[in-house]
Amino acid sequence: MTKNKIEQTAQQILTAVGGSENIISAAHCATRLRLVLKDESIAKTDELSNIDLVKGQFSNGGQYQIIVGAGTVNEVYHVFVKLANIKESSKDELKKDADNKMNPVQKLVKLLSDIFVPIIPALVAAGLLMGINNVLTSSGLFFEDQSLIDVYPNITGLANMINVFANAAFVFLPILIGFSATKMFGGNPYLGAVMGMIMVHPDLLNAYGYGQAVLDNKVPMWNVFGLEIEKVGYQGTVFPVLAASFILAQIEKSLRKVVPSVLDNLLTPLLTVFITSFLTFTVVGGFMRLAGNLLADGMVWLYDTLGFMGGAVFGFILAPLTLTGMHHSLLPIDIQLIAAGGSFLLALVSCNNVAQGGATFAAMLLTKDEKMKSIAVSSGISALLGITEPAMFGVNLKMKYPFYAAMLGSALGCAYVAFNHILNVTPGPAGLIGFVSIQAGSVLNFLIAVLISFTSGFVMTIILSKSKKLNTELKNTRRTN
Repeated sequence: MTKNKIEQTAQQILTAVGGSENIISAAHCATRLRLVLKDESIAKTDELSNIDLVKGQFSNGGQYQIIVGAGTVNEVYHVFVKLANIKESSKDELKKDADNKMNPVQKLVKLLSDIFVPIIPALVAAGLLMGINNVLTSSGLFFEDQSLIDVYPNITGLANMINVFANAAFVFLPILIGFSATKMFGGNPYLGAVMGMIMVHPDLLNAYGYGQAVLDNKVPMWNVFGLEIEKVGYQGTVFPVLAASFILAQIEKSLRKVVPSVLDNLLTPLLTVFITSFLTFTVVGGFMRLAGNLLADGMVWLYDTLGFMGGAVFGFILAPLTLTGMHHSLLPIDIQLIAAGGSFLLALVSCNNVAQGGATFAAMLLTKDEKMKSIAVSSGISALLGITEPAMFGVNLKMKYPFYAAMLGSALGCAYVAFNHILNVTPGPAGLIGFVSIQAGSVLNFLIAVLISFTSGFVMTIILSKSKKLNTELKNTRRTN
């Protein structure tokens, strides 16, 4: 890329976002220029779209993000900050500036996103491994009343090995959440990890056996000075470890203010872990376990009660939820539902993502803009694999009617999901390959659902395009008359 082209692009972006006086701070990631603007309404999206090196733009979490591309974004950023006469900022500094512009609900959603996004790769890897294990061990998938390991017993050892690999992330999930959440709450993440380890210690009753133990009246107890405390773990739970991480961070920060510095490294970790653990097992853990179960049961009740109409409504609003970033808050609910026996969220989100992909491919055929065609190809494939932001922000929202078409396509696919009660047994990639995380008996219905979403998103885009052209022609005819 020539130096003149880089400088020209940086100047064009600066002008389009309202000049240096409208910029609070700027940073960049692997592909995007990230800006915090004083007033985002000043930014001229049409001008940005016409810049050769710009592949799209969107606003999320208080940040105005401009997609430039890997490698090029570094060069554009360095020229941009010089032209704007602002200092270079790290992504953490930029996030603080962006947070100051957000309301309490946005801050809560962003907090959940910041906690869970870092651990998504671990969950996806575990989910895919569990999907492979399901393929190997599920009866009736390839052979009637038999699984692959029944027909080929020599792969039984491999299946068992994969099962261990897959289960690890879910068995020790509180450790991952404890580390990530405590870090976000401002505490020592390693103490958060220790808290997670305590909550899944093998000496505790496994959380998955708690329900039966209650029925059998065999819940193990600690007797501490006459106080009976349930000796139960928190495998597969989310809300108890989130609450414990928050409490741990607050206790640690409070103790550091009062404990003498000479004893800080000794007493603060000791008291922090002990107090948090005691509160978790006596009060907080049980309450949050109940809250998580009630939330999961409530969503299942709504899903079962509203049936296919509930699935359609959910599918219709998923894309707007993604625009706000609130889709990240679904992951803890998904995990909670899986722990209760199965979740319907992966299939619903997959339908939404594939519908966006279908609409994007239709837009590619309809548009005459070569740059838009190029963006549509890559972003459409990305959407089919579960990443919709490039498709939504780079193509569908710009043209508007493909986005509405995708919402309708998602609604139809999700209605089919709800009607057939398609459940996932692990978290997984929310796209075409999400079938590996679906219950064995529902894989075919899952593929039908995403096919419905893709096809309807594609077809509805073409229909809405023709409707738009017809309306334009009618308006022009009226003006002529």
